[in-house]
Amino acid sequence: MRLTTMTDYALRLLMYVAQHSDRLCTIAEVAGAYRISETHLMKITQRLGQAGWLETVRGKGGGIRLARPPEQINIGAVVRDVEPDFYLVECMGANDQCMLTGRCRLTGVINGALRSFLESLDASTLADLLPAAQPSELPVRAPRPRSRRGAPGNA
Repeated sequence: MRLTTMTDYALRLLMYVAQHSDRLCTIAEVAGAYRISETHLMKITQRLGQAGWLETVRGKGGGIRLARPPEQINIGAVVRDVEPDFYLVECMGANDQCMLTGRCRLTGVINGALRSFLESLDASTLADLLPAAQPSELPVRAPRPRSRRGAPGNA
């Protein structure tokens, strides 16, 4: 299973804003910090605002902040709000065309795995995802270059 990029960015956005709770954050700032599209981040911000996870302040000096404390933002609930569906296999979707539907136990196994996955997310809040250090103490690191397997000097 893989979460959509939108969910990944939504969680990153919430973590960033939570780490800078002393001020309003801007979409441009967050996009720059994570090297992601401002346009994409605007859509995510709007969705998180509509769902009640973020508060948006318009106008000059505006920005975004958490709509509630990090301890009250459940990760499972955020993922459910942002993910478009959880149809991990075809037979779980509305347009099921699988020839095995009704004669296969895979759906039950996949549903159990999905239930466990969501229960695990439900056990965490945004506060659990935040580093112990204050934002000003967080190291700023350039991304590491990816090594190529088999290149000289690489194991």
